[in-house]
Amino acid sequence: MGIRNIMFFFMLLTAVLVCGVDAELSLASYYGDHMVLQQAPKSAQIWGYADTVGDLVTVKIGPDGPSVQTKVIKDQTIGRNIWKVMLPPQKGSCPVNISISSSEGSLNIIDVLFGDVWICSGQSNMQFTLSMVFNFSAEIADAQRYPNIRLFTAAQKWSKKSEYDLLQVEQYWTRPNRDAVGHSDWSYFSAVCWLYGKYLYETLQRPIGLMVSSWGGTPIEAWSSQDVTNQCSKSRDVSNLDAAPQNTPTQLWKAMIHPLLNMTMYGVIWYQGESNAPSAGSYTCLFTNMIEDWRTKFHEASQGQTDRQFPFGFVQLAPNRNIRNITTGFPDIRWHQTADMGYVPNALMPNTFMSVAIDLPDYNSPYGSIHPRDKQDVAYRLYLGGLQVAYNIKAMGRYQGPQITAFFIDIGYHTLRLELDHSKQPIDVKSKDGFEVCCSRNNQTQCDGTDSTWMTAPIIKYDKTSVTIPSCNGQWTMGVRYLWQESPCVTPKMCPVYSVENDLPMAPYKLVGIIGL
Repeated sequence: MGIRNIMFFFMLLTAVLVCGVDAELSLASYYGDHMVLQQAPKSAQIWGYADTVGDLVTVKIGPDGPSVQTKVIKDQTIGRNIWKVMLPPQKGSCPVNISISSSEGSLNIIDVLFGDVWICSGQSNMQFTLSMVFNFSAEIADAQRYPNIRLFTAAQKWSKKSEYDLLQVEQYWTRPNRDAVGHSDWSYFSAVCWLYGKYLYETLQRPIGLMVSSWGGTPIEAWSSQDVTNQCSKSRDVSNLDAAPQNTPTQLWKAMIHPLLNMTMYGVIWYQGESNAPSAGSYTCLFTNMIEDWRTKFHEASQGQTDRQFPFGFVQLAPNRNIRNITTGFPDIRWHQTADMGYVPNALMPNTFMSVAIDLPDYNSPYGSIHPRDKQDVAYRLYLGGLQVAYNIKAMGRYQGPQITAFFIDIGYHTLRLELDHSKQPIDVKSKDGFEVCCSRNNQTQCDGTDSTWMTAPIIKYDKTSVTIPSCNGQWTMGVRYLWQESPCVTPKMCPVYSVENDLPMAPYKLVGIIGL
């Protein structure tokens, strides 16, 4: 090679190293063999990278299936050449291969299923792996019976800028096997995500894709975009946020959620809130706006294929320490998780569902009492809500516990009768303690302790549709609350009030206002 050619080669190499060039034809990080793409009636969006702007990319489903073509464009926001295609809506549980080709070469995605894609996010109780649950050996062995459920786990990365693609993948798409679902504690795969997907599959009998993007010990602010934190800035107190980068507002949204926006998906399940308990006041604003923001941005980035009101399920916080009379922190978060209404879906949280976990303490968990091992009941309750809210399937019956719908005070007997669910569903009472009434000598109190007292009000009597508790003898009854403690129930599944159908616990509740003398 002549000296001029050598000099030209090194000049070209230097330019490549300094300026960078796009890789040859390739896929975004979360497309690959064994994956699930969103099925009909939605269209699945696929995208990737290429070298040459204007080059024609052809994507074909199977040997005899439809094909779609698109051109490579320069995306100015990321400074990369990319291509995107929207596949024709596909349905069916048989695996197919998808081929992608251009003048730069070709590649294949093998063993692809079309079904429903769910994203599972949150902090440590979502990250909590199947290897850590009760009866884990049997659960891991059982997982291999579900080859049509596919798993993917994003690596824990943070970023100061909105990433267009994942910075790293912890577990690429795979069929369930012993390693995939039981690799090691805290390292793929999420127990709640897996169990929820398994229960869904048993009923729906369609492929399920589960994508985990979670990080233990992180606050909701980290998973929220700047739009959300701006909306909640007046109520947001960041003084208690850890200085670690993953706990900084927006930096997990930017690295672990924003990259997924282009993918068509069906819904989200969420398990988070413990890290926000020390400063819970802003959680209502943050949670409701985060859900709305995710819905908007997933819908827009998928060109309308991810539903604008996609279903969003979440787990209401379980008990923590085996200590009585802690009435702030966890109780506040549980209430704010429902937009201060005590139930979902509601006007501020449409198309949502929740798993109430307040009766599932595990004070002796080797992972700390904040990490209960009974993820089976947590996931099953999510599944019951998901069937009705996300799929409009009523066959499994009741999907949430009893709700207080009316109050009747008996001044003569100093009692308060609470009607549940307009007498539609029978209840079961397993213990007497859990209710409290706010007693005050005036009728202006806010029940904040300055001029009133919360008094225990054990259940006096009950029938199939109501419970009766003491009212405030000689004082104003200004409020009633239920299970308003961090850890109100000592024994699992033995809180006071349950539905007979599906044995679902009544969620924590609080009402402040004039009830009667």
